[in-house]
Amino acid sequence: METLAEQLARQTREAALYRPLDRNRVECFACGHRCPIPAGFAGVCKVRFNRGGKLYAPYGYVNAVHCDPIEKKPFFHALPGTRALSFGMLGCDLHCGYCQNWVSSQALRDIRATLDFQAAAPRELVNLALRHGAASLVSTYNEPLITAEWAVAVFREAKAAGLATGFVSNGNATPEVLEYIRPWVDLYKVDLKSFDDRRYHELGGRIGPILESIGRIHQMGFWLEVVTLVVPGFNDSDAELKEIAGFLAGISPDIPWHVTAFHRDYKMPGPDDTPPETLIRAAGIGRAAGLHYVYAGNLPGETAGLENTRCPGCAGMLIERRGFRVARNRVSAGGKCPDCGTAIPGVWGAPPRHREEDAGLLHIRCG
Repeated sequence: METLAEQLARQTREAALYRPLDRNRVECFACGHRCPIPAGFAGVCKVRFNRGGKLYAPYGYVNAVHCDPIEKKPFFHALPGTRALSFGMLGCDLHCGYCQNWVSSQALRDIRATLDFQAAAPRELVNLALRHGAASLVSTYNEPLITAEWAVAVFREAKAAGLATGFVSNGNATPEVLEYIRPWVDLYKVDLKSFDDRRYHELGGRIGPILESIGRIHQMGFWLEVVTLVVPGFNDSDAELKEIAGFLAGISPDIPWHVTAFHRDYKMPGPDDTPPETLIRAAGIGRAAGLHYVYAGNLPGETAGLENTRCPGCAGMLIERRGFRVARNRVSAGGKCPDCGTAIPGVWGAPPRHREEDAGLLHIRCG
């Protein structure tokens, strides 16, 4: 019986994001690890591997496809109230102990993880999005940087069909991969998990590439939103939250910062679930640092209105939310407050009209 790695090895193409080294080795620059990979071996992610001096990357399959509110990604300043067709593959370049998508992201590290995947073509995913009235396609569930070649193939078709595109990522990028995806990716969500390099080492990475990438993503013109999952005893101190908020405000006070509630999962059953009071405290720290848009997530209706968007100019209510549902959106199509005219940064306007097309053979759940 074939192993999962052997099955996935057939669902590959030669990668774009690498360069040859000596002795048949290659350097992969799909993520911040920049793995030097000898022939016959895989990188840290376990899904990009050197075959005979050439790097091969995942291509032509999906592990999961779901149609969700775009607020679930979460993007709060991008096409609010619309749906996103989200798709994922297998593998990750980190190994977070609290990962909520571990069954796909840790599939080649953990024998308890899922083995399921299905062949797919870019046009099939676009047709699914159109059929289900989605305004965007988003690469998520596993780390999209390590499957960037596949995402670009899908997003070429998506943009030709008038759809927005996005990455939900840990942000462990390189300048090369960001240049590669920039023509094809509109929205970029980064999980900034800590402001402590020691903590990032526990998760299998380094903080340096993440911080550098956040600045570069903003500078390059992606629409950027940042999420910090606030884990009691891990990253919830006032000092660390102030560092994160100050860092983001130093790039731009208009970057939306989502502070979201942890719940026990995977290999972290020990910490308590994050209480609403912690998120309210974190949001206050973000506002004190100068951030205009700070949101609290994963606790619908429990965080004193911190799911809503207010105008930084007049404090007027612009978008009312409960969980992933938009109850009211008053931001103009041109992205302005209707009361005082303050420009509200984001991706606004009416979503494109979609035609019905054959959904093909893929099966999805639409939320």
